[in-house]
Amino acid sequence: MSSVQTVEIFTDGACRGNPGKGGWGLLMRYGNIEKEAYGYVENTTNNQMELMAVIQGLEKLKRPCNVKLTTDSKYVVQGITQWIDGWKAKGWKTTSRQAVKNKELWQRLDKARATHNIKWQWVKGHSGHKENERVDALANKAIDEQSSSM
Repeated sequence: MSSVQTVEIFTDGACRGNPGKGGWGLLMRYGNIEKEAYGYVENTTNNQMELMAVIQGLEKLKRPCNVKLTTDSKYVVQGITQWIDGWKAKGWKTTSRQAVKNKELWQRLDKARATHNIKWQWVKGHSGHKENERVDALANKAIDEQSSSM
């Protein structure tokens, strides 16, 4: 029987205009092995790209893992650790009875996290955190590559 793997995932989203052209980036680390990924969305928001980066990272895992997930998005960390259970209990409504913004992405994230034991960690963006700067660059690379090909 194999033990549960511990994986580190670092994520970031970027948007030029809000809404506007967006990108997400992620770095996955298992021991000494690192993998990067990034993607582009034509018309999106910064919060949607922050969510998408996390979703993409978790969906890439092939088996249940212990995950240390680091993001500079308080929206993502607070949403997944403090708000989501209440939203679900209220039929995806906020405490003020408004529809939850980005509901489909939150539902996808909820599904993606279900089989993993995740420790959520927030870091201040643009503060010199090496991996956060790296995934920020990937998110912006996604936008730059798409913009230069148009």
